[in-house]
Amino acid sequence: MDTPTAHGPVDMIYADAKPGVHVRLSYLARDARNPVSYAFTPPPGIPWESAEYAVHDTFIADASGWSGLDIDRNGFELRDAPTALRNPDDAAEIESTCYAEAVELALQVTGGTHAYVFDHLVRERDPGRTALDFGRTARGATPAANGRIHNDYTEVSGRRRLSMVLHDSDLIPFARHFSIINIWRSLRGVIEDTPLAVVDARSVAQEDLVRGEVRYPRRTGEIYLMRHNPAHRWAYFPQMDRQHALVFKQFDSRTSGVARFTPHSAFDLPEIGPAAPLRKSLEIRCLVVHA
Repeated sequence: MDTPTAHGPVDMIYADAKPGVHVRLSYLARDARNPVSYAFTPPPGIPWESAEYAVHDTFIADASGWSGLDIDRNGFELRDAPTALRNPDDAAEIESTCYAEAVELALQVTGGTHAYVFDHLVRERDPGRTALDFGRTARGATPAANGRIHNDYTEVSGRRRLSMVLHDSDLIPFARHFSIINIWRSLRGVIEDTPLAVVDARSVAQEDLVRGEVRYPRRTGEIYLMRHNPAHRWAYFPQMDRQHALVFKQFDSRTSGVARFTPHSAFDLPEIGPAAPLRKSLEIRCLVVHA
């Protein structure tokens, strides 16, 4: 991963980002080691999260007016991508409708030759608007908004995903490189509550990222959590609606010259009206192969 300089191109685009919000983001504590989070009710006496987190006052720029955003340079793009999904509560319809849309969009954004959706997750803000955390409350419950800064894959788990998705496919030997893309959208109109913030990948140094475990009932996943660094440059897109899709990169097998990881987090807006609809969102994970 390329380490940004203090006055590099990241600061040039960010310096013009006058609109934005000042919020509090939850970073991994500086002394945290080997963080573990549970995606189901942990055994008695074991906490949901083993690590401590530190809240930092952070400026998140309004990126809606930015031009020239590129997933290989910044790690994210906002696309006009209406969905034909009618019933967001129907998992079968999500798979039959949104998966094909995601494949098409992922190929458009990345220029890849093949794309495969391998996972999706629906998140819904809890009615009490409790403080944001890892977003898991009980086994079987709908995941809530995730307020821990994280990247869904690490160097190890990202590379492992290729063989998990393609298995013994004849395509594997011909893959020049591959990436994992997250496509995030609203399922409930304009997002006025707990939008998603992404950090410009160029402002993240390798030493900011800390490997963490996410434990599920029958497997253990590996993600990156992130320590605070004042060089981080955050952005979000206010007023995202159902026709928008935030596309961001979670892993790239290329080791230099491109954005590889895009840490992200839900956050509370400074002012949320009592009538603001609770955020309900869909995230689709897609493996993109360049052959």
